[in-house]
Amino acid sequence: MKREYFQWYSHRMHRTMELLVFGHAGAKVLVFPTREGRFYEYENLRMVQAIAHKIEAGHLQLYCVEGLADETFYSFWRHPADRIRRYMLFEDYILSEVMPLIHTLNDHPCLISHGLSLGAFYAANIVFRHPHLFAKLCAFSGRYDLTLSVENFGNLFDGYYDDLVYFNTPCHFLPNLCDPQRLSALSRVDIVLVIGKDDPFLENNRYLSRILRDKGIRHTLHEWDGRAHQGYYWRKMAPLYL
Repeated sequence: MKREYFQWYSHRMHRTMELLVFGHAGAKVLVFPTREGRFYEYENLRMVQAIAHKIEAGHLQLYCVEGLADETFYSFWRHPADRIRRYMLFEDYILSEVMPLIHTLNDHPCLISHGLSLGAFYAANIVFRHPHLFAKLCAFSGRYDLTLSVENFGNLFDGYYDDLVYFNTPCHFLPNLCDPQRLSALSRVDIVLVIGKDDPFLENNRYLSRILRDKGIRHTLHEWDGRAHQGYYWRKMAPLYL
């Protein structure tokens, strides 16, 4: 299997950014890690191994990026307004630096956004905000409202709220979305959400599913037995849904 490592200094992020690419051809998959994961997490979790047959056959090519959770949503030493602004810089890095690399290396028309846990939020949010860029969303064990407090998961903005938080919270802005072009673009995206029946964010996934259904946006929500929030389950999901 072809494996490539890339790094460069990002003037947007004011730091060196790294990523791994797996495969030589096929649909392009932008992969976001979990809260504590880095660009090599997908490989370390043996997720690459779980879909190696698709990668080696030229069906999929993975682009595994940093998540920077400790600089964005989990940087509790920052003011919440600065957390969301740092995330916006990260999104700009993905759109303006990573995406051009992806399209330079691979001209396949299909781009998939994929993530695990917090990475599922990253994957979903960028699709809901920029649906014209993607053909598919594949989100495992996600939380799509970072203002929720469930079990030991708190509001990641400590009660702070502004327009940037609103427009980066799919469960908040999607119900009010009425732009016909954006809704049309979203309706063309193959949206796949996967969550465990015992996962604390099951109801949040069901709520997002209802929003999409009410908007006429096709999608599937798959509920797995148990919490299903770890590599063992994700390795089983990836071959089925990617």
